[in-house]
Amino acid sequence: MSLPMTTLGDGLRVSALGFGGMALSDVYGATDPDEGVRTLHAALDAGVTFLDTADVYGTAREGTTGPSGTNEELIARVLADRRDEVQLATKFGITGQVGNGATPTRGDRDYVRAACENSLRRLGVDTIDLYYMHRRQLDLPITETVAAMAELVAEGKVRHLGLSEVTATELTEAAAVHPIAAVQSEWSIWSRDVEANVVPKAVELGVGFVPYSPLGRGFLTGTVTAERVASTLLSKSPRFSEHLDANQKVVDVVREVAGELDATAAQVALAWVFAQGAAFGVATVPIPGTRSAQRVVENAGAVSLTLSGEQKARLDAAADLVEGSRNFSFATDDWISSGRE
Repeated sequence: MSLPMTTLGDGLRVSALGFGGMALSDVYGATDPDEGVRTLHAALDAGVTFLDTADVYGTAREGTTGPSGTNEELIARVLADRRDEVQLATKFGITGQVGNGATPTRGDRDYVRAACENSLRRLGVDTIDLYYMHRRQLDLPITETVAAMAELVAEGKVRHLGLSEVTATELTEAAAVHPIAAVQSEWSIWSRDVEANVVPKAVELGVGFVPYSPLGRGFLTGTVTAERVASTLLSKSPRFSEHLDANQKVVDVVREVAGELDATAAQVALAWVFAQGAAFGVATVPIPGTRSAQRVVENAGAVSLTLSGEQKARLDAAADLVEGSRNFSFATDDWISSGRE
């Protein structure tokens, strides 16, 4: 199978739909590495060639506090035989385990270079196609971090640069140092704050957009239960822990549209992201994650799904039904771009 290709910023061409590797770590419950490898192979077989990971994704290593890199090591098992089929993205900047209290960030030159070398080693590759600053170090100018990242491009260790959860102002400052291929932030039917400033700035600067959690961390598929919330990182999100029942109204709208199109809720939620990106005029490549090979194929079907204007309008309006912040309780407000705008 194959999928259409999309050109993000700086000439980076990737499959129209990507894969978010965080789903293959234990953040949302226990995982089976062998099953994860099978899912990744299924993604490539389905034409999904844009794989996204980060040094901080994975199970903490005993006796350590920094990024474990276990998700990168998992993806390395697939890259060993299929590197030439993949546009590979990874990230640096979060120095501790996500969800375990305060999570410091670093973006100084020494850290950037060391983090890149560690990721290259764990991934078993010579070059990273898209290297993201995962979160910025707030007391360090973003221009210093991007300058250090630009050195990696000059040295051939990285091909393109990306930024995650930055503001429009930060994106402007960064792009003045080096071309930025993509901004990665949460963007979905129920997470639309980036539309106020960041997405328009990306359009202005010719930067692509890579929405993470385009399925609302699974919520928009209608499969998230109270039991799952209680046993995973979702318990630290007010949208799930405090407003789970109230937010079912959003899922109801997605399901209604899915029934009209003979599609799944996941396909409708992804089709909305594609349509919204097109409405803004920004190259948009969502990166849903899943542990299931079957779900990978299902998600790929969203690329060819078309919403009517009336269906799109109903899904747009569903955003007004959302209760609770998209941020996690362990993170300060400035952890996400909207908290700094």
